Amino acid sequence: MALPMIGKKGARSIALHLVSADRYLALRLAHAIESAALNVRTCALCGGLSENELCDICADERRDRAKLCIVLGVKDIFTLEENGFYDGRYFVYTGEEGFDTLEKLIKDGVQEVIFAFAPSIQNDALIYFIEERLSPFGLNFSKIAHGIPTGVNLENVDAVSLLRALDGRVKV
Repeated sequence: MALPMIGKKGARSIALHLVSADRYLALRLAHAIESAALNVRTCALCGGLSENELCDICADERRDRAKLCIVLGVKDIFTLEENGFYDGRYFVYTGEEGFDTLEKLIKDGVQEVIFAFAPSIQNDALIYFIEERLSPFGLNFSKIAHGIPTGVNLENVDAVSLLRALDGRVKV
């Protein structure tokens, strides 16, 4: 059995620790995994994860309903939420079948749609497609900035990232 981001040696080390050094932890971990598998489901509104019909973010009245960040996966929500900089709501784009739910969210006061997609030609095409579908709503569209990460030498930056960094430059 394989888990993402855990190699064979790491998995073996974890398994050996659980069965030989800390069986109580192994049982707690097994119970937590079973509980998550049985109780965690997809939020009916944003497509994120929740134990209820709506996730904590969608249920939070303090979130800015004027901003909607569209992401391509649940992991992206967790990544954006880790730093606490974004106070709007989310939508996990899973394909055209989700447009009814997306339009329901937009009709709830959304004024700006923010695309948080990794830079690629395919994702740029997807952004264009979604913008076209949502154009009748008169929304403002934006996407997260892309460029050069802090601490990286220019020689280690790919051409697309360098181009985006140059095009998106700011005045100092």
